[in-house]
Parts: sequence; C-alpha cells; structure tokens
Amino acid sequence: MKLHPERIPQHLSALGAGNSCRPWLAALLLLAASLASAQDALRYSLAGDAAAEALRHQQESQPYTFKTRDFRLLVTPSLGLDWNDNINVSKIDPRQDFILKPMLRLNGSYPLTARNLLSLSVGVGYDQYFEHDDYSGIRLDTGSAIAFAIYVKDFRIDLHDRFQLRQDAAGQPGIAGTAAGRYGFFENTAGLSANWDLQDVILTLGYDHQNYFSSSSQYQYTDRASELIVARGGFKVHPTVTAGVEATSSFTAYDQPVLNNNVAYSAGLYADWQPGHYVSVQPRFGYIVYDFDQTSRFIPAVNQTAWYADLTLTHALSDAVSYSLSAGRELALGTYGDTIEDWYIRPNVSLRIVRNLALNTYLSYEHGTQGLGYISGNLAETYDWLGWGLGLSYPIMKKLTVGLNYRLTLRTSNSPSREYAQNVVGLQLTYRLQ
Repeated sequence: MKLHPERIPQHLSALGAGNSCRPWLAALLLLAASLASAQDALRYSLAGDAAAEALRHQQESQPYTFKTRDFRLLVTPSLGLDWNDNINVSKIDPRQDFILKPMLRLNGSYPLTARNLLSLSVGVGYDQYFEHDDYSGIRLDTGSAIAFAIYVKDFRIDLHDRFQLRQDAAGQPGIAGTAAGRYGFFENTAGLSANWDLQDVILTLGYDHQNYFSSSSQYQYTDRASELIVARGGFKVHPTVTAGVEATSSFTAYDQPVLNNNVAYSAGLYADWQPGHYVSVQPRFGYIVYDFDQTSRFIPAVNQTAWYADLTLTHALSDAVSYSLSAGRELALGTYGDTIEDWYIRPNVSLRIVRNLALNTYLSYEHGTQGLGYISGNLAETYDWLGWGLGLSYPIMKKLTVGLNYRLTLRTSNSPSREYAQNVVGLQLTYRLQ
C-alpha cells in the first residue's frame, strides 16, 4: 500500500490501518526503546582495573563452538513454532495462523588487549506464515550488537552499533488493526560513550546516531534520523548509594513532511541503591521538553512538556527465585501524532521450580494517550494495553533445550474498532553448539 501525502489526515485520524507478532521477556522490557527519545541513550557503565579484571574472567568462562587463539564464537541455532489466533491484532478481522521461526544466534568476542574487548551478538531468523505468506519476513533478534570496549586508566570508552528488525504489532501498545507481517521497523543505533571513574564520582558522556525505518510503506512517514546526547554525573553518597544528575538532548528529522521535526531536552535526578549483592533499586525523576518545528503539512507544531519518572527494582531471593519491577511515566515520539504519553508497570518473576526446569512470567501494562488531538475532527486516542506471558524451559539433553511459551495481549480503547485480544502459543527447540 503506497502512502499518499494528500490522504494523510484521513489515514491518521483513523488511527491505524495496519501490521506484527511475539516478543518474549527481553523484547517487552525493551518496548520503550523502539521510539527515538531524548532519554534513549541513558545507561550505566564502570571503568578501571576491577572492571577490566571482571571482563577477563568473563571472556575466559564464556562457552564457545569455535576458538582460534583468543577469538571465541558460540553458535546457537533454534527452531520455533507459534500459533497466533489474531495476527491482524484486530477486533473486526481477526485471523489465525501457524508461524515457523528458525533462527541462528552468534555470540563472538576477541580481546585486542588485556583491557580492550571486541564483542558481537546477533540473531538472524525468518518468520514463515503457513496461510498468509505475504506476512513472512526476516527477523533480527532484539539485542543484536557489535561493541568495542577500551580502557585507559580511569576511563572506559564504549563503541557500539546496536540493531534490530522487529515485526510485532502486538508488542507496540500504540498500534492496532495492523497485521503481524505488515508492521515492523529496522532500527540502528551507533555511537560511543565515555565513563570517567573517580571512585566516589562517575562522569558519563554519550552520543548516538539513530536511524529508524518502517518495513511497511503504510508507515514510511515515521522514517527518521535522530542525534542522541546524554550526560550524567553520579556521586557515591554512601557505600551502597550513588545519586546524581542526568541531562539529555535529541534532534530528530523525518524523511516525509507528515510528523514534525523536533528538538527535545530533559533534565533530572537519579539514584542507585544496592543494599546487597542481590538487590538493586533505581529511581529516576525529571522534566522533558519537546520543541517542534512546523515541518508537517497536516499537524500544527505545538511544543509539549511533561515530567517523567521511573522506579526499577531487581531482587534475586535465591538461585531459584528472582523478580524485577519497573514502573513510571514517560513522554516519547509517537506514530499517529507527534508524541505519545503513557504510564506503565512491568513486573516479572523467574523461578526454577525443580531441577533444570525454569519458569518465567511477566506482566506489562500501559495506559497511554496519542493521536491528532490538535486537528479539528480528530480525537486523541486513550488506550489501555496489557501483555502477560508465561514460559517454561527444560534441557532434554546436555545441549538441547525445549521451551513452551504463552502470551496474552489485551487492548481497550475509546475507539472500539481499535480494541483486540490476541493469544500466542509457542514451542521452541534450542541447540547450543559448544
């Protein structure tokens, strides 16, 4: 379907003629990263001799399929089969299908020196729909990256290129009525960050260039390029508490004159409390400003401001039980309008019920507002999105693991045509060549 500029207002006011299917826990935890934001580049990092020593031990203990001198490569093929009862994420036209999902994951590393490590992690797969072949396509697993860490005295410099290709409409809370294979995006984020570790003070400065491309012609108006900058200053106010300030800025330009180009700034406070080796509490709070240029032919540029907050808790009760919780509020770039504002909560629990049998369950809830509220005749959409999943895995052989997964997605909206329910059941075999 070709997107004609003269039809954009009608297309957007309908909030979504549309497209995808299936992230597991890691994908859900990364949902916010799918939208270019002034805060995308925030991350923790340490430098110094202790970190370099830990890196050396990690390299030596890493399993591998192939090794030559110090280069190690682990090859992990997998084969999955999903049944999806609503590949269109639609209340009006739900369609079911079986999906075959072969994938090959490569994890490689090479220490250039005792303190500098080059690493690679990439998963390449294909989603083959049995009945709807036009939805089939290539998949790059979330978390694919090339990274290079450089240590110089108290400095650590990280060079990285992270990329992903996702085809999962149900994993995007703002999307509805869009087939699994017809909604997706490719995102590439390349840049560097520098950390200066002064023991009681850690300073961080990072820069990333991000490109975002829709895999569907229907959503090509969201194609964009962003420059992301982050600065942080953390101070160890107690042996278990680090607190500090953070600031970000982003510059985003769209390829088509549908959404407005913008500059965003944020500033806030953060803390990291680690009362023990197995507990971590990380609060963040601040304010963000979006300054929009009038580059759209259809949407008036209206500057927007909001406060943001996040509280993340992780706790490993034992080797068999661990859990985490993330909750907060954010303002980010949108799909049907310039921004989307949402509240979210994302708990998950990991259990090892019996020997070698692992259970993971997660819940993700989001309440958001999006759309063209500034154009006469178009109402902003308010929605509630709930995702729940359960996964079991068991090593049936030393190198072969079988997994059984279930995912439920429910979406309600003040626009009834954009509500849906989706069930996905999956079986996966993973073989580690080591």
